[in-house]
Amino acid sequence: MLASTHAHPRGVRSIAAFEASKGILVLLVGFGLLHLVHHDLQIIAERLVRLGHLNPARHYPRVFIDAASRTSDARLKTLAGLAFLYSIVRFVEAYGLWHMRTGAEWFAIISGGIYIPLEVSKVAAHVSQLRVLVLVLNVAIVTYLLYVRFTASREHSRR
Repeated sequence: MLASTHAHPRGVRSIAAFEASKGILVLLVGFGLLHLVHHDLQIIAERLVRLGHLNPARHYPRVFIDAASRTSDARLKTLAGLAFLYSIVRFVEAYGLWHMRTGAEWFAIISGGIYIPLEVSKVAAHVSQLRVLVLVLNVAIVTYLLYVRFTASREHSRR
């Protein structure tokens, strides 16, 4: 893919760094999941509930402990594999954005835009600061990249 020529490298590279950081975070989660293979997840979940000073008899701590007790090594490996795939996508996107590749910009617009309806429905179902922050950040990134792309298109057509 050709590199785009536009006057917004700092903003696009900031988004690239953000995407790379998401990739790193999910990669670490994947390694954490692999570390849990062959361990008793119910005991680990009970320790986490106690560490958080939560009542294990309450609804959400109980759901967490029950879910951990039903999680198999195969499921952990599958989730770790999905985390690794997701992180690879984030790293490829970050690389393309860092190097101002037009295709990476369009990929970021599409991949970010896909989540917006889901994020809106989550905020509508239950408003929380984190959900609103995620939605606002995603809309800002998609909007900014659309601006970058259309600005670059206009500059290119003037030549």
